[in-house]
Amino acid sequence: MNIHEYQAKALFEKFGVPAPKGAAAKSAAEFDAALASLPEGATMVKSQIHAGGRGKGTFTNGFKGGVKFCPTKAEAREKAAAMLGNTLVTVQTGPAGRKVQTVYFTAASDIKKEYYLAILLDRVTSRPVIVASTEGGVEIEKVAHDTPEKIHKVIVDPAFGLADFQVRELIFALGFAGAEAKNAARLIRNLYAMFWETDAAMVEVNPLITTPTGEVLALDAKVSFDDNALFRHPEIVALRDLNEEDPKEIEAAKANLSYIALDGNIACLVNGAGLAMSTMDIIKYFGGSPANFLDVGGGASKEQVVAAFKIILGDPNVKGIFVNIFGGIMDCNVIALGIVEAVKEVGLKLPLVVRLEGNNVIAGKATLAQSGLALVSGDTMADAAQKIVQLVA
Repeated sequence: MNIHEYQAKALFEKFGVPAPKGAAAKSAAEFDAALASLPEGATMVKSQIHAGGRGKGTFTNGFKGGVKFCPTKAEAREKAAAMLGNTLVTVQTGPAGRKVQTVYFTAASDIKKEYYLAILLDRVTSRPVIVASTEGGVEIEKVAHDTPEKIHKVIVDPAFGLADFQVRELIFALGFAGAEAKNAARLIRNLYAMFWETDAAMVEVNPLITTPTGEVLALDAKVSFDDNALFRHPEIVALRDLNEEDPKEIEAAKANLSYIALDGNIACLVNGAGLAMSTMDIIKYFGGSPANFLDVGGGASKEQVVAAFKIILGDPNVKGIFVNIFGGIMDCNVIALGIVEAVKEVGLKLPLVVRLEGNNVIAGKATLAQSGLALVSGDTMADAAQKIVQLVA
């Protein structure tokens, strides 16, 4: 689950991670109160969407830049009015863009130098890793590609937590000294405490800055959380912005389905994440393009299969459906009954290819054969994939 920058900054404040003072506004009527809470002088205005590249983005109304430096509060109010309620298109939103429903005002900072700092899960070691670089304010992927020696990593043992020697290692790698070193060490410790205690999946600060007076501040914040741990954090669940999520993914979550929308036109309904990945791969192999990742899990009910079909058909880009089921725990006949009920309920007019194998497959195939539905059976995964690709071509 992702949250907005202004929400992340509120968490930063709770855990003692220093950041410029800020205030959010969800309507033009809230601009004056938000700006009045900030010190006089230069102000930043930031569009709040769950996507990067905001500063280089363009609004569909022609206004350029979702992050603006404003010398005065009057100009900040003007820029915020141009952002709020309009659609911002960035490299990460795709051409559809995202509607800006919140703007965030922050006091502008005098920047001495920019750094990069992030904490995330290292999947190789299954431990938290702190990633730091002296090259902040730019795309970290570009730094990793062009100058990998400028990226420093520290793996943290979760049994012991972040050790003092590791903090000193990071401070040395970033070149901090004096008051900056002391302030940076405190920030790193507090940021790790936040990462660990909130079950975050990633906490990224880009840029982390120093000021001429020796302050070390988190100028930006990007935070996401482990969905599997949200039951422990109702206060974080309350921060969820459903306007930033695909409605189909929201409906899938309600039905306990794992769904991710993609850009293709062949919908996939599969049981098991590994099989779902393989299904998308084989569709690509035969020249098709998957429209989604949809895992109904190992013990899906007939009702979940119906819900999955409705979600799939809610995507106007879908031109065909590939059901690929390997029955281990899953009963193939349950899937077949769900398919029959779903098709009768929604009136399917798209090509449908079904491959069933495994537990109770004979009964499942019999159910489909007796249903009278216009569907195509696949003998193997490859055979079924080729058939659906040909049908939507």
